Amino acid sequence: MKKEEVLNLFKESSALLDGHFKLTSGLHSNQYFQCALVLQHPQNAEKVCALIADHFKNEEIDTVIAPAIGGIVVGQEVARQLNKKSIFAERKEGEMKIRRGFSLKPGEKVLVTEDVVTTGGSVVEVIELVKAQGAIPVGVGFIVDRSGGKADFGIPQFATFSMDVVTWQPEECPLCAKNVPIEKPGSRK
Repeated sequence: MKKEEVLNLFKESSALLDGHFKLTSGLHSNQYFQCALVLQHPQNAEKVCALIADHFKNEEIDTVIAPAIGGIVVGQEVARQLNKKSIFAERKEGEMKIRRGFSLKPGEKVLVTEDVVTTGGSVVEVIELVKAQGAIPVGVGFIVDRSGGKADFGIPQFATFSMDVVTWQPEECPLCAKNVPIEKPGSRK
């Protein structure tokens, strides 16, 4: 599967939305990538995540971790394809935590996965959690890079496709100025 085919999957799945959206990062945008609409079909998840798994297949990886909720399916499928353990981190009281009995050992090599990256805030939080456990983040793989390559995690990273999608600070949003109703389709409250 090529990067152009991934974008086509979003279009075919009606997962590339146009409108006025508040992103998880707090930024506003006129486009939203609803990965769940693509990933709801296991054959799509398998194809898209194969790009990430293939990119990191020669890396030494013990565990794949993803931030909940959007990254869970990505992490699970990448881990399945790499034949590695899959865990996730989730927010509790506004803070990203490793819960549910999951743990990382010192020296464990960890691949971080995510569905969509705009600013990369959730990925950075997960990388910090990995380091706090004494584990070693070895890379970041994600489906959509909305930053057009600007998000940099300081470790090897790979996106199945990258677009520089327009975002605005809320106070600078032209759609807010026009009183266009806003949607918040992401998982963070």
